[in-house]
Amino acid sequence: MTFLRETSIVFNRQLRMNLRNPAWVIIGLMQPVLYLALFGPLLESFAPMLGTDNAYMVFVPGLLIQLGIFGALFAGFSLISEWRSGVIEAERVTPASRTALLLGRVLRDSVQLAVQGIVLIALGFAFGLRGSIGGMLIGLLITIALGTACASASNALALTTKSEDVMAPLINSVALPVLLLSGILIPMSVGPQWLQTISDFVPTKHIVEAVRAVFAGDFANGVVYWGIGWTAVLVALGLWAGTRTFRKENA
Repeated sequence: MTFLRETSIVFNRQLRMNLRNPAWVIIGLMQPVLYLALFGPLLESFAPMLGTDNAYMVFVPGLLIQLGIFGALFAGFSLISEWRSGVIEAERVTPASRTALLLGRVLRDSVQLAVQGIVLIALGFAFGLRGSIGGMLIGLLITIALGTACASASNALALTTKSEDVMAPLINSVALPVLLLSGILIPMSVGPQWLQTISDFVPTKHIVEAVRAVFAGDFANGVVYWGIGWTAVLVALGLWAGTRTFRKENA
């Protein structure tokens, strides 16, 4: 059985589980949609302060990254349920690659994130978003890559803690500062200098700025290269942590 075949089997099983119960897909999309509907209109009067004549060009890319981070970081909860029900133990006795066990699940999360991202961008157009279609596609791909990193890390954390009660506060303790310091809702450029300096050390801030730049069609901007570079680093670290944990767990 080849590696790709093994990955495909795990992916198809995980996807069927999601299609039978799409509640998590809907729940994961609800938060950014509510932000878009209830918070977005408040930003329209602040558009000049944000450096644009269309506040949704700033807001929707941020919500897209928020979806990629928060939606993927909670992916590991389903893995804890599978571990508790004996699915992981059953997979351990198969000759399947331990990396394939991770990638099949992460690919499921990536497909789910792609669907959610497309819906979010479409709703953004309904509210007044305008910009580069090609840039939006690139922004979506960056978001999916970031989601891959977060999903991999989430699965690693799930197999390490094996407890929702432990995992939930750990994720929230990381996710909240990231949300505030990445400029997801409002660009950090409008904040005080000391806060901007701190946020410069948060990789997702550069990713958010990159997605905003490509949405505007500014592909040659240096922030785009920084954002793509940081995304690549996070993907490599996430896959390394996830693969290492799966191999250790199933050794």
